[in-house]
Amino acid sequence: MRIRVEHIDDAEDPRLADYRDLRGVGPDTFVLEGRLLVQKVLASRFRLRSILMTRAAFADLEAALARHGGDVCVYLAAADTIQRLVGFTFHRGCLAVAERGDPLALDDLLPDRRLLVVLEHVTNPDNVGGVFRNAAAFGADGVVLSPGCGDPLYRKAARVAMGGSLEVPFVHAPDWRAALARLKSAGFTLVALTPDVRAVELDDLRVPERVALVLGTESDGITPDTRATADVQATIGMVPGADSLNVATACGIALHRLRARRG
Repeated sequence: MRIRVEHIDDAEDPRLADYRDLRGVGPDTFVLEGRLLVQKVLASRFRLRSILMTRAAFADLEAALARHGGDVCVYLAAADTIQRLVGFTFHRGCLAVAERGDPLALDDLLPDRRLLVVLEHVTNPDNVGGVFRNAAAFGADGVVLSPGCGDPLYRKAARVAMGGSLEVPFVHAPDWRAALARLKSAGFTLVALTPDVRAVELDDLRVPERVALVLGTESDGITPDTRATADVQATIGMVPGADSLNVATACGIALHRLRARRG
């Protein structure tokens, strides 16, 4: 990677327009925060446009940057300059702007995949990020997002995901019914996770060859239409009186158990 280092002394420097109040988030770009995510994006399908960092962060990342092909512009600035620029207390040492590139299509996820996570109307960035962190940890092959789901590349979601949304491929499915039907036609068994005690206990589920694990919001869960479309409704057994789990927590438990059962 050819590194172009430019020194910044003024928070009003026009070269930093992408970072000012974090306006770099948009339809074509997204902002990442911290050394870990910069390292993750270097190994991802996303193109890194620039990095804004302190000298200490640059010392930590210079070798990693040099190992990768392509060009990147590095802006070096003091921590207080970066704080004035972005508008909040800043401790992580670096920010980066990356390009979203062309979105993946659902059919890009289907060949040779065995386990997908399907999110319906999950909007909270902590939950979206937590789901992607779990998906990366337990080897899910991709995530399918319904209309209205939160952006996995939103700064907070990406931070919570610890790079999971940079590693695990995802698609937005604007026609939700058609997407679910396509998953079924591709041989995926739709397993809808629900707190309903009448559902099959996840530990008793005979794990299909290809699984699409469907999760909904904490407030309303999976919509009735999607539950009706699912092939199986499964639940995680809890003690009497407990009625639900955080969606990211439920996702992690379910993926762990599916992975263990599959071997």
